[in-house]
Amino acid sequence: MFRSHVLICAGTGCTSSGCVAVTKALNAELLKVGLDKEVKVVETGCFGLCALGPIMIVYPEGSFYSMVQPSDVAEIVNEHLLKGRVVERLLYQETVTNDGVKSLNDTGFYRKQLRVALRNCGVINPEEIDEYIGADGYEALGKVLTEMSPEDVIKVVLDSGLRGRGGGGFPTGRKWDLARRLVPNADQKYVCCNADEGDPGAFMDRSVLEGDPHVLIEAMAIAGYAIGANEGYVYIRAEYPIAVNRLEIAIEQARNYGLLGNNIFGTDFCFDMHIRLGAGAFVCGEETALMTSIEGSRGEPNPRPPFPAEKGLWGKPTVLNNVETYANIPRIILKGAEWFASMGTEKSKGTKVFALGGKINNTGLVEIPMGTTLRDIIYEIGGGIPNGKKFKAAQTGGPSGGCIPMEHIDIPIDYDNLIAIGSMMGSGGLIVMDEDNCMVDIAKFFLEFTVDESCGKCTPCRVGTKRLYEILERITSGKGEMADLDRLEELSNYICNNSLCGLGQTAPNPVKSTLRFFKDEYISHVINKKCPAGVCEDLVSYVIVDEKCKRCTACIRVCPVDAITGAVKQPHSIDRAKCIKCGVCAEKCKFNAIVKE
Repeated sequence: MFRSHVLICAGTGCTSSGCVAVTKALNAELLKVGLDKEVKVVETGCFGLCALGPIMIVYPEGSFYSMVQPSDVAEIVNEHLLKGRVVERLLYQETVTNDGVKSLNDTGFYRKQLRVALRNCGVINPEEIDEYIGADGYEALGKVLTEMSPEDVIKVVLDSGLRGRGGGGFPTGRKWDLARRLVPNADQKYVCCNADEGDPGAFMDRSVLEGDPHVLIEAMAIAGYAIGANEGYVYIRAEYPIAVNRLEIAIEQARNYGLLGNNIFGTDFCFDMHIRLGAGAFVCGEETALMTSIEGSRGEPNPRPPFPAEKGLWGKPTVLNNVETYANIPRIILKGAEWFASMGTEKSKGTKVFALGGKINNTGLVEIPMGTTLRDIIYEIGGGIPNGKKFKAAQTGGPSGGCIPMEHIDIPIDYDNLIAIGSMMGSGGLIVMDEDNCMVDIAKFFLEFTVDESCGKCTPCRVGTKRLYEILERITSGKGEMADLDRLEELSNYICNNSLCGLGQTAPNPVKSTLRFFKDEYISHVINKKCPAGVCEDLVSYVIVDEKCKRCTACIRVCPVDAITGAVKQPHSIDRAKCIKCGVCAEKCKFNAIVKE
């Protein structure tokens, strides 16, 4: 028995911050002071507060240490683990009060969260199957194989109201039901998982796989039982080495325990699964392109119908869900459909995981009940906007989503509400923007991504998105005209209505939503040839505010093109014809006398 457990986040975020060195230093220090048999070090998945890594939690006290460096380890061991004195300088500051250290669950970041898909992340060692089993792991699989029929399983999933968390929001139970019924005499069926997660700023599925890989194995086996499949494939990004490694370990452990393979739990049910690595193509997030890639061909979408439930992988009935969708299944089976349906909104049940990034204090991974407002996410869970800046917009749904303005900050987040205002849930990326962001530039940024990622199979997407991007480039370079705004809208609608797959159909969303809510910025770019946020360099000029200028010549000395004239104690001015808008002068000025206009 160990008297203390030290949990260290070993997800990608904390790994990049140096958690490996911290863990190594901790083990060495524990051995040095003779505590290696009394204190257990556990490498876990993501705790959520990614910006504060490396993260360490010491139990039973629950002390949450953030930004721990190898040089801090000796102090933690000698003060906390040997003498019982918490090292306050390393504590997550929100847990420190005048009355002592409060629970992490009482902090703003965690208070309004509800972890279902992430329930084991940051709690168990993802590379130890016994820890997953100790947290009720594989109990749901045992229940369905020994107590439930496939129809019973599908009914529970249907009644729960679980919708696909990959972006489309299609009812999961209905998808499984179609795969079971449409081709009842199929000689082979498949269960697939989309773990490719190509949205910029998205890391929800990666974090589940890094922190709780067995939940995916258990859920896919349950899906296999429900639809009559005996084989599964996980399509995962090759750029997720930690997730891939832990999933490989988990699959091997499950096979060794008889939880994958033949006659699982002593029944007639057989199921095994395999990993396929994606090559980074965003279009392979579309289900037919993903399955084409698994088959070994170029990842391109195919027309639907037929849908995968009828004709999917290798032409056989197939169920495809993403990691987060599957992560909900075991809890739904164990706790019941009513339990899951009691969370969320009328048409969006349960919780949703978001990767919170951009202009936000608490960058990280969050899981909230559906219906939580954007305001709560940004100002309570996210801790607000850095440097006292004003919130301007939030982008949901990745490059296929839309921008939500301040006027809709109190909207309850669910599938239907987001669609109603021109955005979408997507897989769960949530990028926050402040007053310094230019919304025309944001639309151009996301459109550039989709232009690069278009597979080129259909003309509306291949050519249409490129034309959209060219119009935005004209506008941000000061060459736009008012007719361009009509062209943007007309072309966006055409691309949405005529593209072959979801990538093209949703690619114009950032343009459409920014035109809807921030048209004044487009007009300023076109009519006034000004970028209100000072982002679009072709529309920006640097000027010297005379009353602030101290006539010190610091700016003159650093200008690389001699665009600034003046002398000591004499007025300074910038020649706009010579200025290359590098901004070095503004950075050098200690008196904030040089500004953009």
